[in-house]
Amino acid sequence: MAEKGDSGTGMSYLLRLVQHYQPSAERTFFELEAQFQELERHLPEFPQGKRYRRVSVREPANVLVWECELASLFEVENALKKMADDPTHTALFEKQKPYILEMSTEIYQLLDL
Repeated sequence: MAEKGDSGTGMSYLLRLVQHYQPSAERTFFELEAQFQELERHLPEFPQGKRYRRVSVREPANVLVWECELASLFEVENALKKMADDPTHTALFEKQKPYILEMSTEIYQLLDL
């Protein structure tokens, strides 16, 4: 677990959720994703992410990438916990889960070289 004070190091982190979804369910998948976005808008304590759909990559294009930048690993862990503990978020995820083929959580440290 990260230390609460690690934001004082000047580092920041990118939290990325990558979801490969069933191409045949794209419309339903994105309708549910729009509900996640609305939830974020109405709960400012939630991480405010940006969503991307792959367009031109070597991997399949039926992928949604959600990402947000956070100041510390503690904030990353806190964001993941908020999403997991929120009953509305959990209920939405249960509706979306049947359309997800594969999912991963990625955390990147931003570099200032």
